[in-house]
Amino acid sequence: MIIKNGRVIDPISKTDDILDIKVAKEKIVAIEKDIFVDKDSDEKVIDATGKVVVPGLVDVHVHFRDPGATYKENLKTGSKAAVAGGFTTVVQMANTIPKIDSKEKIDDHYKRAKDLPLKVFTVSALTKNFGDLEIVDMEKNYKAGAVAFTDDGIPNRNSKLILEAMERAKKLDAIISFHEEDPNLISENGINHSEISEKLNIYGSPSVAETSFIARDIAMAIYSGAKISIQHISTGMGVELVKFAKKMGANVFAEVTPHHLSLNDKALLEYKALAKMNPPLRSENDRLRIIEGIKEGTIEIIATDHAPHSVEEKLLPITKAPSGIIGLETSFSICYENLVLKENISLMKLIELMSTNPAKVYGLDGGEIALGKNCDIAIIDLESEYKINKFKSKSSNSPFKDKVLRGEILYTISDGKVVYKK
Repeated sequence: MIIKNGRVIDPISKTDDILDIKVAKEKIVAIEKDIFVDKDSDEKVIDATGKVVVPGLVDVHVHFRDPGATYKENLKTGSKAAVAGGFTTVVQMANTIPKIDSKEKIDDHYKRAKDLPLKVFTVSALTKNFGDLEIVDMEKNYKAGAVAFTDDGIPNRNSKLILEAMERAKKLDAIISFHEEDPNLISENGINHSEISEKLNIYGSPSVAETSFIARDIAMAIYSGAKISIQHISTGMGVELVKFAKKMGANVFAEVTPHHLSLNDKALLEYKALAKMNPPLRSENDRLRIIEGIKEGTIEIIATDHAPHSVEEKLLPITKAPSGIIGLETSFSICYENLVLKENISLMKLIELMSTNPAKVYGLDGGEIALGKNCDIAIIDLESEYKINKFKSKSSNSPFKDKVLRGEILYTISDGKVVYKK
């Protein structure tokens, strides 16, 4: 395969130039101008003139609901959504049914994921059955292929256990990702405590529910030296705490979702349960501080927290509807519109946040266009405007459905094979 005349963007080499890319046996074998095309060969040629060619996107936080809730999503439908969004690597969370908390369940995941069109890794639960009482066999699970440890969805409250887990993770050079919400401070999940919640006659979730747990975990990270990630950060104070932790030498990273950087809690009034998620959408000041956190480098990762639910579930009254929205198919466009087109960051920086950094932080191959590397690439038309009225995901719970979006994924190439074509 030869990809011709695309604007190749690679954050590692800082390449931003019109180049051709030649692929053979899954690998990139040439990156240069005007690669010769033998018209008598059966070599596939993709004309990328006027388009950008970037490393395949990497999402370290998705929920494919497989096993246990496959009426919402499964490995196959989740993968279709991912490649349609330009992703060549994703990491599934462990809150399946049963929880992914043992070597046997990790082995089962990889057995079922081996024929998917992209790389679908899994984390391990941090505690057995998310019980917050007994740490999993971290050493065995890490060796089996878990790329991180997290009880995402059920915030950890057992401080003594967390410190022990950090000390064990440090020995493994493994990362622990934390869902930072103190349930003791929350009345109703997924709704920010603000004037918006008061209009809905709901107390909701105050920002201190997030910041109190972030403060705890960064203190423990500084003490233990462990590598941790603050998942789906939603508050301005949370960004400040992570910034402080970095100054103190903590090995801490932060991720943010496309919806937390593009929407505030007023979206609840328009979209109802389609704008309900954990942690909730916060104030406009929080959203703007998150964007500043991205610009200054405090936040290194954009991850979707792709969380499918059925139509029936999301039609329930807002306090009873489950939290979460899907995001894989709209992620690039939402981030491109809110960060690049609004001149907050460069396109190079966006690809770093959506590909290079998540791969690097989680120790995954990818995030790079370079000789000898696997060909994981997305080709994007930055000028194209499009609207999704039917998702590749099994679910459609998104406030961005039927919105006109900018920046369309045209091709996704995984391990040298075209796995998505618009």
